[in-house]
Amino acid sequence: MSDQSRKNREYGFSTRAIHEAYDPNDHLGALTPPIFMTSTFAFETAEDGGDMFRGEKDGYIYGRTKNPTQTVLEKRIANLERAEAGLAVGSGMAATSCVVLSLLSAGDEIVIDHTLYGNTFAHLTQTLPRFGIIVKIADFTNIKEVEHKISKNTKMVFFETPANPNMRLIDIEATAEVVHSVGGLVVIDNTFATPVLQRPISMGADIVVHSATKYLGGHADIIGGIVLSSAEIVTTCRQHGLRWITGATLSPFNCFLMLRGLKTLELRMERHSQSALKVAKLLQNHSNVDTVSYPGLETSPHYDLAQRQMNGYGGLISFEVNGGLTAGLAMMNKLRVITRAVSLGDTETLIQHPASMTHAVYGDEERAKHGISDGLLRLSIGLENVEDILEDIDYALNDVH
Repeated sequence: MSDQSRKNREYGFSTRAIHEAYDPNDHLGALTPPIFMTSTFAFETAEDGGDMFRGEKDGYIYGRTKNPTQTVLEKRIANLERAEAGLAVGSGMAATSCVVLSLLSAGDEIVIDHTLYGNTFAHLTQTLPRFGIIVKIADFTNIKEVEHKISKNTKMVFFETPANPNMRLIDIEATAEVVHSVGGLVVIDNTFATPVLQRPISMGADIVVHSATKYLGGHADIIGGIVLSSAEIVTTCRQHGLRWITGATLSPFNCFLMLRGLKTLELRMERHSQSALKVAKLLQNHSNVDTVSYPGLETSPHYDLAQRQMNGYGGLISFEVNGGLTAGLAMMNKLRVITRAVSLGDTETLIQHPASMTHAVYGDEERAKHGISDGLLRLSIGLENVEDILEDIDYALNDVH
């Protein structure tokens, strides 16, 4: 292989997650990207400063909008998601807010899927209408309903796949084709799958957002968010959504921690997925379990789509215990290895009750209509030995009366 061929060679996912956008030789040989703990940056000349503020010259001005540690993170995750550019912000909600508040104006229309993370649903349905943005809700698993809901005024659609908390999958390519026919932007929350298992931009999405608090960070020690899209859209979100509207800056130290998390992302997602499939099969075969939702089960209505759209099934499972809410809460309280906590994508296995926790902002009727029952439980399978996770669940289920 020639030297030029080697330079053009496409490296694997983990190699890029470890090396992309950083050369130790540019930073005194430091193997790990430095943490630039500074709030502001000096200009070589007064004219340089003016040129940067006018956008005529690239450079670092002020830490609220850009920092060298942040730049490495943004370039690296953009490469992994096959996006042109990335923007790191202070949380997953900040990522969503940066996108919708930067790109939508009064009179614009956004169509959203009916099953979203609770705070995302509340923000889109309660906050946006206050600013004159029209919000419509549809079942995005039904492409005909999406076609019916969108119009020439639809500037954006927003959905999650897999969806939080009931693990519904939405056909990205089919939805993108319909939305692009009216000139709308397709925004997808890819938190559950990560670019290891699913790359929506390669399937037609225009913008991807992440709660990087979850799998991208991976260790339950940071809060962060990511926006990924074209350079033009990301620049708009940086200059408007981050700089002017939210000010939701991600600290250089949290950028450093997220870069650390990316280095093991592929390995972690493989382990999360392998263990989750074993747990889902245990739940499916247990006499005290009523329903199980996991796209890796052949009985899942989303199994065929998962084969086409994903490279694995992830670490999230939702299920209902026989006996409903009372039995489900009793089961949760008997667990010893598994931790009762919200969030997901951590090294620890977590369990939570969406109706009273992450999705409590939905009304009772909304939850019932959209498949978030009072008895639904959500598991985020961690990196413990799977035998210990299985034993803990089996013991708790067997002891439910």
